[in-house]
Amino acid sequence: MANKLAGNKIGVSTQEYLDIAEIKDNTVVMKDGTLRAVLLVSSINFALKSEDEQNAVISSYVRFLNNLSFTLQIVVQSRELDIDNYLNYLKEKEKAQTNKLLKLQTADYIEYIKELTSLGRIMSKRFLVVVPYDPLTDKRKGFFSLIKEALRPATVIKLKEKTFNRYQEMLDRRLDSAIGGLESMGVAVARLDTQSLIELYYKTYNPETAKNQQLVELDKMKFGD
Repeated sequence: MANKLAGNKIGVSTQEYLDIAEIKDNTVVMKDGTLRAVLLVSSINFALKSEDEQNAVISSYVRFLNNLSFTLQIVVQSRELDIDNYLNYLKEKEKAQTNKLLKLQTADYIEYIKELTSLGRIMSKRFLVVVPYDPLTDKRKGFFSLIKEALRPATVIKLKEKTFNRYQEMLDRRLDSAIGGLESMGVAVARLDTQSLIELYYKTYNPETAKNQQLVELDKMKFGD
């Protein structure tokens, strides 16, 4: 990726080891010419559901898997919950509060949260589904077309906008299929946009740095030549 994600702090040498060529239009373009889209999926409390509801969820999941005509990846990320922004939000509410009783209660709640988090790390989980598109597996393409793209797949993706848009359309069809199957299980699904994708990979590859160095917004990033 040419994007310098955090104020030019990330070295080019690190990027050379990544399989990502670039991130654009809510899509990850890999160096081998394949595309990736990432879905953020909500969780459900399976244990609290009735037996009939549990069976319905299982049946929907089985149908979802059986209807897939392509591979996908299910990722569960565990991260230490960062509550600094939440505490800052509460402090601002405390300052703005005119009712003395509510002001005291807000202050007590802030101290309770601080004490709670000091006892141990509070973890959060995110559930992600990665949907790929590999033009070389598209059976509708001709033999010579596949060979040509296999020799220089990344070049085709990066230099030919029409080719990228065509691949994007095929990826979107897969996304529609995946989203429909996931929603049938009663979970909420959202596709990560470009900014969210960059943040996802930045925090995944730089977990310690990300705690102290916030990622700048996409429109404020500096781009290399």
